[in-house]
Amino acid sequence: MKSKNRNGKLLIKLLVQSILFWGFALFSYAIFRFYGLENELDTLTPEQLQERPFGIPLFVATTLGLGLGLLYGLIDFIYEKYLLKRLRLGVGLLVNTLLHFTSTIFVFSLGIGFFSKIFPINFELQPGWWWFDKRFWAVMWYIILASLVFSILKIAAERFGPGVFFKMLMGHYKNPQEEERIFMFLDLKDSTTIAEKLEHHKYSQFIQDCFYDLNEVVLDYGAEIYQYVGDEAVLSWPYQKGLANNNCLGVFFAFEAQRLSRKEYYLSKYDVFPEFKAGIHGGPLMVAEVGFVKKELAYHGDVINTSARIQAECNKHDANLLISTKLLDELELDKSSKPTFLGSVLLKGKRKEIGISSIITNPISGNIDLL
Repeated sequence: MKSKNRNGKLLIKLLVQSILFWGFALFSYAIFRFYGLENELDTLTPEQLQERPFGIPLFVATTLGLGLGLLYGLIDFIYEKYLLKRLRLGVGLLVNTLLHFTSTIFVFSLGIGFFSKIFPINFELQPGWWWFDKRFWAVMWYIILASLVFSILKIAAERFGPGVFFKMLMGHYKNPQEEERIFMFLDLKDSTTIAEKLEHHKYSQFIQDCFYDLNEVVLDYGAEIYQYVGDEAVLSWPYQKGLANNNCLGVFFAFEAQRLSRKEYYLSKYDVFPEFKAGIHGGPLMVAEVGFVKKELAYHGDVINTSARIQAECNKHDANLLISTKLLDELELDKSSKPTFLGSVLLKGKRKEIGISSIITNPISGNIDLL
């Protein structure tokens, strides 16, 4: 069920993004190409000018853009879901480009064929019409440039997060801002032993597969991936979003379930099944843009340090997931769960002790217990 919901959300997201962008892109093309054109064509008679209203190309171009957006969105979904991981980058880009080009010809042929019957559009759609039509290639050049812009926007939004990227564009983080966030430090257990067994090339593929599984579940729980550091991933939530539906806990157990569903794959390919440990904590911290040559968003504060230190305690307590008592008290767990305080520990570099609890769950039943 989660997998279906995940695919549905991804499809809707890609369709909405694509339809809105390409509808606006072709709307803009019509303005650039046709708005005020009649004022420039002095050779046309007033009667001919009346037969060339600006509204027609504007409507046709925008409709074609919406159609392109729909098909491009479906192609992007198929590519990201089924082809991206199976094909090499160069081959994948080539396949994706050919699919987009073919769909462009299809949409233009279908759309122009339809509109030429109801509007005074001078267009003859013979077989292979697009190969010799200069107007088509003028639009294609515009679409290529627009695709480049769209790709850059998508990469930036995925890198920083949609809301964060918009705030950065507005200069929101030029000066440090205080926010409340929850952080999870997620680290591979026995990473040194596994790395020695697999050696660096296969170990890199192993980590790649693990983080692929992580990416399969993060969106279901509203998590943002702040950064990858070797075999460690750092996840983050706005404070209330992390508390809602116990998202900050759910993502860990969903990640476990996702890996368990591919256990045979891991054992057959690597002869190793990955296990992860995590530490979670939340609270106020500062966020700001840093860097000039490589600009990124950075978080500064005790919350990050404490989350990392809590994760480091997992080995000492033979636990997969540790959470601070302060954060635990704000979560609404199932009534059948019986939280038990694990103890107060003095984390490395800290002057005050902090309470922590170990959380375990049965990935099949989904029940959460605290020991």
